[in-house]
Amino acid sequence: MPVKIAPSLAAAPLHQLEQVIRDLESAGADHIHFDLEDGSFVPVMTLGAKLIPDLRPYTDLPFDVHLMMVNPEWILPEIVRGGANRVSVHYEACAYPRRVLRQISSLGALPGIAFNPGTSIPDISFLFPYLSFIVVLTTEPEVPDCPFLPEALEKVRTGKQDETMKGIEWVVDGGINIDNISQVRSAGADTLVIGRAVFKDGKIAQNMASLRTAASE
Repeated sequence: MPVKIAPSLAAAPLHQLEQVIRDLESAGADHIHFDLEDGSFVPVMTLGAKLIPDLRPYTDLPFDVHLMMVNPEWILPEIVRGGANRVSVHYEACAYPRRVLRQISSLGALPGIAFNPGTSIPDISFLFPYLSFIVVLTTEPEVPDCPFLPEALEKVRTGKQDETMKGIEWVVDGGINIDNISQVRSAGADTLVIGRAVFKDGKIAQNMASLRTAASE
């Protein structure tokens, strides 16, 4: 099955987002990825929740929202109402992750759980009734050009071999480019969140085509 690509708007030219959305759809993007941060769980704040309803009229592509914030329950109704189709929250940031995933599901979106590079995936079988996908981060938000951390891919390899996790989608997010995309795909990733490599030099269609070719090699 071909890998899915979810371009991350955090790396896009923010003053041209309407055209960016149209270009991504034309280039064959599978999802549109939003990172929403609180400045506390991660030391940055790039995008705001208002972008979701503002951009929703321009495409029917699924909106994939990654909440990098502590105790995200309060914002879930707003972002799903605004057009989010998929919502992931961090295992490290939720005291009661099962309850949060159930809330996402009850609002009508697909629930996901995300893990920072330094976090091992524990027994999460208690989440399975509400879990659609797992996000494995392969960068730390330490510098603007965060280095890719291939060690984190072992979580994907292990998870794909675990029969109890059969049917769960594996998403890899962080530092993916033309040089390492085949490595990420080989680890078993189903969906790739890609930022800078999609928007490099403003050549969205060309970059997307190159990434898909590299992912299949």
